[in-house]
Amino acid sequence: MANGAHVVTEMFERELCRYTGAPYAVAVDNQSNALFLALTREGVQGREITIPARTYPSVPCEILHAGARVRFRPVQGRTLKGAYRLEGSNVWDSALRFTAGMYLEHKPYSGALVCLSFTGPYKHLKLGKGGAILTDDHEAFLWFKRARYSGRRECSYHDDHFDMLGWNFYMMPEVAARGLLMMPQFYHLDGTPREMEDIELPYPDLSKYEVYTR
Repeated sequence: MANGAHVVTEMFERELCRYTGAPYAVAVDNQSNALFLALTREGVQGREITIPARTYPSVPCEILHAGARVRFRPVQGRTLKGAYRLEGSNVWDSALRFTAGMYLEHKPYSGALVCLSFTGPYKHLKLGKGGAILTDDHEAFLWFKRARYSGRRECSYHDDHFDMLGWNFYMMPEVAARGLLMMPQFYHLDGTPREMEDIELPYPDLSKYEVYTR
């Protein structure tokens, strides 16, 4: 159980679980870092990861930062809609899908790591900047909680014991507090969850850029 300012982040994570049906949720500062942590946890170094040619540019960046190679899958049209799997891993980019019970769709993929985005004006949950990882893997959940927080436990660093390297990807408590206050919009007045439509956005064809494939 978190203490101090971390309590509000934990409360927001519990609300994400309640709405999405995920057993565990870990909030981070943005979805790009969520993808990086998920790919790192998966141990994708040296693998080839296939993604749609039209997607947000940070996705191939995080694949490369995690030590994998990028392969682009051609797509029809100029837009991307909803969630997709980073093929070659158990990681999902769900920047454009946030709806009630969504994690239950991933039950055939035990250990699925579903990365959410709350950044930008087009997302259903608009926090300015933020993301999260949904999972059913308790060990992964514990690892993500420390990996996002410079390897620290959620206590004063004067009281901590340092035995893990991590990254500074923590969602600030004030952002989590805003998310917590905004979650009721995803429920009807009778308390039942609202279904949200997948978002569809235009993206450039990243396959023509050598920086991602060289």
